[in-house]
Amino acid sequence: MKTHPVEELVSIRDVVRWAASEFARGKIWFGHGADNAWDEALLLVLTELGLALELESEVLEARLTRRERQRLLDLVARRVSERLPVAYLTGEAWFAGLPFHVSPAVLVPRSPIAELIEQGFQPWLDREPARILDLCTGSGCIGIACAMAFPDAEVVLADLSPEALEIARRNIERHGLGHRVRGVESDLFEALGGEEFDLIVSNPPYVDAEDLASMPPEYHHEPRLGLAAGVDGLDLVRRLLAEAADHLSAEGLLVVEVGNSAAALERAYPQLPFTWVELSRGGDGVFTLTSAELVSHAAALQGALADDAVPALR
Repeated sequence: MKTHPVEELVSIRDVVRWAASEFARGKIWFGHGADNAWDEALLLVLTELGLALELESEVLEARLTRRERQRLLDLVARRVSERLPVAYLTGEAWFAGLPFHVSPAVLVPRSPIAELIEQGFQPWLDREPARILDLCTGSGCIGIACAMAFPDAEVVLADLSPEALEIARRNIERHGLGHRVRGVESDLFEALGGEEFDLIVSNPPYVDAEDLASMPPEYHHEPRLGLAAGVDGLDLVRRLLAEAADHLSAEGLLVVEVGNSAAALERAYPQLPFTWVELSRGGDGVFTLTSAELVSHAAALQGALADDAVPALR
């Protein structure tokens, strides 16, 4: 009689090895925290067990209880059959070295902006920001990581989705930042009145219609509101560029991720002096603009938004 895997898999390493094999056979898509079957298996198993992702290899030999083994095998099966990202199965993801609560109400944290945060946005920031805005915040990971990097800064997390803001507020509480980080329900800058910030950071929806239709199943578990951005991926970015200068201090900095829509953005705004950030850990499509640069092109940006077409800037 064939033995069930739950009886044969004894240690953490056993389960990780088995999970990696299941992931390879299942031809799942990697892109929400790992880029191969072994790392995906480690991510799922260690997160579910509440263990650090970086631990001594000897710990992998630790024996698991039968209940733990069964729970892990169930999660592996769901990862393959439902194509759910690991973060939605475990309810947790890591960003910039910090843990965050996540749910299908928010994108799984993975922005390359984490690298900039860890570098203090150098060399683009002239001084430490007193006020920071994380626009389209989702789980709050970017803004909260900024708050940890700049311990004297006041941070606002803004998002259109009440469900996303509920997750963001849980993460504010988790990291003990309620005294200087707050969430605001806002359609971009709409609910922020005349507030100004020294640093505005945003990972807005930027996936164009063609890319959205062809994305692997894992991405379709994420909120469409956080991904879809029209035919060319610039629906939200057009508004953001036209309105950002009104909310930046005189020496303020705007940092935005547009991913694969970077080429479309450059075609739409050929005269705008984007600084495209070189990222050592992978990822692309992150640009910076200063307040002065936005102000100098304000008329053209407003005109392009009014025309709802984005002609070439003159």
